[in-house]
Amino acid sequence: MTTSVDGYGFKFVGLRSISIKQVVAILATVLLWSQGAWSQTPFYQGKTIRIVVGFLAGDGYDRWARIVANHMGRHLPGNPDFIVQNMPGAGGLISANYVYAVAKPDGLTWGGIGGPLYLDQLTGRPDIQFDWGKFSWIGSPEKTTWLLYMRSDSPYKSIEDVRKAQDPPRCSATGTGSSGYFVPRLLEETIGAKFKIVVGYKGGGEQDLALERGEVQCRALSIPTFLSREPFQSWRKRDLVRVLLQTGRKRDPRLPDVPTIYELMDEYKTPESGRRLLSVILASGNFGRPLVAPPGLPPDRLKLLREAFMKTVRDPQFVTETTKKKLEAEPGSGDELEALAKEVVGHPREVVERMKKVLGE
Repeated sequence: MTTSVDGYGFKFVGLRSISIKQVVAILATVLLWSQGAWSQTPFYQGKTIRIVVGFLAGDGYDRWARIVANHMGRHLPGNPDFIVQNMPGAGGLISANYVYAVAKPDGLTWGGIGGPLYLDQLTGRPDIQFDWGKFSWIGSPEKTTWLLYMRSDSPYKSIEDVRKAQDPPRCSATGTGSSGYFVPRLLEETIGAKFKIVVGYKGGGEQDLALERGEVQCRALSIPTFLSREPFQSWRKRDLVRVLLQTGRKRDPRLPDVPTIYELMDEYKTPESGRRLLSVILASGNFGRPLVAPPGLPPDRLKLLREAFMKTVRDPQFVTETTKKKLEAEPGSGDELEALAKEVVGHPREVVERMKKVLGE
């Protein structure tokens, strides 16, 4: 063993002398190696992604979020865990505000928000804290059409009965940005059917109980939800409710005897202005059950999430679970949703003013 002192005064003990330049080179190599090893560690490794759903457990949005959470971790580098948290209220508005304005834009907090919520932004609701076009859009597992059902023991056996009624039926809704609100209002505007809309339920479960107790007589909700889960399956067997209309351009094969709103507009000679308004509002169905992250998410991370989402909805295990639960996936990519979001918030002023009139409380 030798001991030596170099020209800088450093003492080295070892089998041979090492210069200061060699020490610097070794340290630089170690540093570069450690940085490379760190950069190769997937961001999501060892982390948990939280999906904040703006509706009650068991609602359609919640069911889809949980199915995505069951499978998407396999398609993200690092295989993160997922948890689903319910933050219901105001038709998903509370959770949308939270994800947009409170959550960090790191890709670890997502929102399962109401697709029609942009209507609240366009109509100028004062409690909106988001800009619809600036969410980081990840994807949606489903596109949506709606129906309106009525208690069978009510006096309203058809839309014509609703049109003629002196005492309008009471329909439930979670908030003004929900189908429970805008579908009845559209029917008032386009075909003259009047409703009393009771707003403020936290989610579908509360609305189901309200109908069973007789507090309300009707509700609008998505066709896939109505056909896939309880209590609606039992209700149909008991003939507790009847479906009065559906919003698709064509009749759903599972509801062959239920007229579409377009057929009803032809029957009641709805003017072109009403038809245009209806098309703008029903376009919200193309958002389906959107999953979003806060604005400002790094582009490379958003790209990663979008690619993983599309892999997830094509995954055979994902398809098996949706089939088992009688759901039908019709996914929309994050790119598609982002383009649609920018389109819907850019409607001309005259269209927005008409919407304010129709959707105002």
